[in-house]
Amino acid sequence: MRRAKVLAIILAGGPGGRMGVLTDRRSKPSLPFGGHYRMIDVPLSNAAHSGITDVWVVEQYLPFSLNDHIANGRPWDLDRTDGGLRILPPYQGAAGEGFSEGNADALHRQAGLIRDFGPDLVLVLSADNLYRMDFRDVLDTHAAAGADLTMVTTQGGGDLSRHSIVEAGGGTVTGFEYKPDKPKTDLVAAEVFLYHAEVLLETMDRLAGEEGLKDYGDKLVPYLVEHAAVAEHRHHGYWRDLGTVPSYWEAHMQLLDGTGFNLQDAGWPILTAGPRLMPASVAAGARIEDSLVSAGSTVRGTVVRSLVGPGAVVEPGAVVRDSVLLAGVRVQSGAELVRVVADDRAVIGPHAQVGGEDALTVLGQDSQVTADRFVAAGTELEPDGSR
Repeated sequence: MRRAKVLAIILAGGPGGRMGVLTDRRSKPSLPFGGHYRMIDVPLSNAAHSGITDVWVVEQYLPFSLNDHIANGRPWDLDRTDGGLRILPPYQGAAGEGFSEGNADALHRQAGLIRDFGPDLVLVLSADNLYRMDFRDVLDTHAAAGADLTMVTTQGGGDLSRHSIVEAGGGTVTGFEYKPDKPKTDLVAAEVFLYHAEVLLETMDRLAGEEGLKDYGDKLVPYLVEHAAVAEHRHHGYWRDLGTVPSYWEAHMQLLDGTGFNLQDAGWPILTAGPRLMPASVAAGARIEDSLVSAGSTVRGTVVRSLVGPGAVVEPGAVVRDSVLLAGVRVQSGAELVRVVADDRAVIGPHAQVGGEDALTVLGQDSQVTADRFVAAGTELEPDGSR
């Protein structure tokens, strides 16, 4: 029996507006997670471990840092002569040109390339979710159900109105609402969709019209739920949407206390293009509790329940609590950070106080906080230091 030809498409083009200043200078899929990993590593690693060797990444917003990270796809075994990794940026001069207005529109703009490639199945993935999944199980569910679309679902938590809500029974999706104000269930779409390729292409062409397709929940998926065979594949493991600053911070806190994702599962590790850095340096007198300290970083102060990113420095007398420091952040002597997400190369001056227990505080790339300035909890500091 011939194996189905599977094409995985990772939608990595959105501006990530809900991430605030963290995506002012980078695309959301290139945002670091857990030290030197990036969000894009999750779908790429799941695809690699699932034996999927044809992966396309659709880009649009600030692709430079993303391109630098994934390069030719070697960490995920996608640097192949035949197939492998393909980067799809916006373009001019042919059908599908221009910038997309949503993830379904972005997919439709690649319709010509998909037809030329000739897959049997198209696996569409988001680049801002944290989970571990063998996509071969999804393929099996799809084949057994004879489905036109198989939708991966999971039990949601928190603010369900941020997600697509699914009604299902007996392995079949019977209802779908896109980010409803009053969700009918707590079953959410995990943003993993496996389409029969021809059904996907024909449906996108039919629905495109003058207004376009916009997001998948506007027209594409609701139409298929109503008019096609849509199967449910239930995911029972860890899954989290990292599309907001609170969820990004909370996922790190779960990573630290062992209740969340495990980046180093020996049987299914998250693969990445890691930095070439010396091991972390911890000075005599430093105090580190329930934290992760990345390669290239230096800790001479106190770090409690926090992540210290590559090349970050915590000077003597500085205190970092319940915080996430990204690459190159410098916390100078006597400074104190509480519930802070500090982006690349942010500098917190001597004796400065940032954040508090009441809310998250976010410092943008290259932002600077001086000793004479208290940055209150809940503040979002722009790179130039403005609020």
